Amino acid sequence: MLSSLRYLYLLSNSITGTIPSEIGMLSSLRYIILSRNSINGTIPSEIGMLSSLYLLFLYDNSITGTIPSEMGMLSSLTHLYLFSNSITGTISTELCALTNTYIYYDGSEISCTCVEDDLCVGVRRRAMYEPNKFGHRH
Repeated sequence: MLSSLRYLYLLSNSITGTIPSEIGMLSSLRYIILSRNSINGTIPSEIGMLSSLYLLFLYDNSITGTIPSEMGMLSSLTHLYLFSNSITGTISTELCALTNTYIYYDGSEISCTCVEDDLCVGVRRRAMYEPNKFGHRH
């Protein structure tokens, strides 16, 4: 029923709970925008199954844990927004290998060891890239 869903835009909807692992079954998703909610728990590794995903905006939530290495399979991903969460660890080499992906994160909790430092954008520059609907800059 939801297999053809392309846009999941739920910005600022007071959503609570976790991101379900079943999200990986929504194979047509191109945009996931779940920012500015009260989502907790970890990023499910099943997100790595979304080969058509361009944008993943999870900023301003209460997400914990590390960034799953399976996200390195997101070959279409262009922007990953993770800042203002409690995510820790190092950005995986698999995710670094996605050379067209910009990763926005809190530099105090996540470290980036990507060879291309331009791909990892610390929180200081996030205001320049604040997205509006469907990720277009304003």
